[in-house]
Amino acid sequence: MILLIIIGMSLVTMIPRVIPAFVVDKFLFRDWVNRWLQAIPYAALGALIFPGILSVIEGEPHIGIIGGIVAILLAYFGLNIVLVVIGAIVTVFLLTM
Repeated sequence: MILLIIIGMSLVTMIPRVIPAFVVDKFLFRDWVNRWLQAIPYAALGALIFPGILSVIEGEPHIGIIGGIVAILLAYFGLNIVLVVIGAIVTVFLLTM
């Protein structure tokens, strides 16, 4: 019974994520829509990380803010999102040493 619940929950989670991958390729969007869609990963990154920026180290929010600024600069230069995150992590690590 538990196995059926796990399989059902995985299907319910997977289907909404897989369908857009097949459907989006069939549509042709205008250039401004494509630019907007390409900015979504950075917007999601900002929404997920911003609360953590202010609470990196208790009593020292400036370290998190500097790490966030480094992430913004790296994203502005068009680096891969993984490199943006690694750059911010390395910055905060070096500032806390």
